[in-house]
Amino acid sequence: MRIITLAGIISLSAIAHASAQQAIIRNGSCPSGYNTSGNYCVPSSNAKPVIERNGSCPSGYNTSGNYCLMSDGGKPAIHRSGSCPSGYNTSGNYCLRN
Repeated sequence: MRIITLAGIISLSAIAHASAQQAIIRNGSCPSGYNTSGNYCVPSSNAKPVIERNGSCPSGYNTSGNYCLMSDGGKPAIHRSGSCPSGYNTSGNYCLRN
């Protein structure tokens, strides 16, 4: 029973991670791992987090068209407006989660 419970937890965790990526408004071509659907880019099952590019991509991200695509080991990023919030560090025009 313990093995089944652990397998269930791992499955739910994988589903939660896979569904974490959301559709984004299309700005040119969709980034790698995303498919065009009307005016949106919809993530495939293996899509990595993406943020619209504003200048150079932050540390831990690679350029993919007009987007920055998180690399393995990259940290969540948000666009910077003034100082970064608590728990984030500045990386160019972005704030990266600590």
